[in-house]
Amino acid sequence: MPLPAVALITFGCAKNLVDSEVMLGYLGAGDYRFVSDPARADIIILNTCGFIQPSKDEAEEAIREALDHKANRGTRVIVAGCYAERNRSILAARYPAVDAWFGVKDYDRIREIVAGEEYRKGEKTFLYGHQTPRVLSTPRGWAYLKVSEGCSHRCAFCAIPLIKGGYRSRPASSIAEEARRLAGAGVREIVLISQDTTFYGRDKSRKNGLARLLRDLAKITDLHWIRFLYGYPEEISDDLLDAMNDPKVCRYLDIPFQHADPGIVKRMGRSVPASPAFRLIERIRERLPGAVLRTSLIVGFPGEGRKEFAALAAFVREARFDHLGVFPYSREEGTAAFTLGDPVRAAVKERRRDRILEIQGVHSKKAQAAQIGRTLEVLIEGLYERSERLLIGRTRAQAPEVDGVVFVERPAGFDPESEPIRSIEITGADVYDLQGRFVA
Repeated sequence: MPLPAVALITFGCAKNLVDSEVMLGYLGAGDYRFVSDPARADIIILNTCGFIQPSKDEAEEAIREALDHKANRGTRVIVAGCYAERNRSILAARYPAVDAWFGVKDYDRIREIVAGEEYRKGEKTFLYGHQTPRVLSTPRGWAYLKVSEGCSHRCAFCAIPLIKGGYRSRPASSIAEEARRLAGAGVREIVLISQDTTFYGRDKSRKNGLARLLRDLAKITDLHWIRFLYGYPEEISDDLLDAMNDPKVCRYLDIPFQHADPGIVKRMGRSVPASPAFRLIERIRERLPGAVLRTSLIVGFPGEGRKEFAALAAFVREARFDHLGVFPYSREEGTAAFTLGDPVRAAVKERRRDRILEIQGVHSKKAQAAQIGRTLEVLIEGLYERSERLLIGRTRAQAPEVDGVVFVERPAGFDPESEPIRSIEITGADVYDLQGRFVA
């Protein structure tokens, strides 16, 4: 008799993806087989995101689709993750046919939950370690490595602390051991992630925790690239920038400034408007030549009128970010900003988002075109799904899943299992992606 088929579908951020990989690890002891198509599954697990309203809408659509499979073929449906953690009672009443609900504290109890058994519920947000089973789902050559859980900041718009609690760092020794094991398994790039990776160690009174961790990880022989994502601007220290001068550490900083107008920044519970942000950007580019900068911004926050939006647009135009994400404000119950209402109309938010992307696109197009003719290290992830003639990869300046990629002409006889980091000549560019070919 075949093993029960499990389809585990992940929504939201890279941190959720790691949680899903851990759940697969706990399930993968020979009692289940994994499938990607929910229509072929006996058990569907949805690892949801509850960060903003579009994420919640996506989760509920997935729940309804999973319940359709249940009605048609008796599939068990299990809903996990952030949305289930924060809104379990409401969702359970809305979708009574769901077989089980659990949040962010019980990923290590997934076997009992899938089996329909009683289990001991966790008290804190689950934080895995180097001995935790995990099945990688990222393309060959790279993997995420979560260094902490939760967040101790209190940004007015953000529900993450309400869902996951305060910041908890993993021991540095556990992170280093997991990195060694990943490198030994063929991983060449590790991407350190958390809600605020620059905060790493501060909950344990560890000064310059991330800088020290980067220096330790750079000693691992088989690791070629080390990248970290999400750094709060006030925590970018000179010591951290010095640690990033190591050849193995990607000179890539993802700093979510969120806005530039001083009044809006203050309302958001943030601390770095345009003037100090420009000083930080200048300091980064001085101490870390060639640094790649990414940011995230919010448009349509309560109080953002034409003047405030103009300040944001000017900031984007002058800062010359390499990569940028922009999101319409989502009003979240329980956050400090909830009481401010949601006065900016949805259509205005969309227009402002499009305008910011238009401004960014002008700079991105020039920056991308400047890469033509250069030979760059590219981590080859595998075949491009739309053409066997092309490979897909990334440079040090491109973070996985959020930035552009490099499309590389596939040489005859190329072995997809060969060493993934290759020298690639850049032959073309558009606003976000590059094209290239192997250097003979």
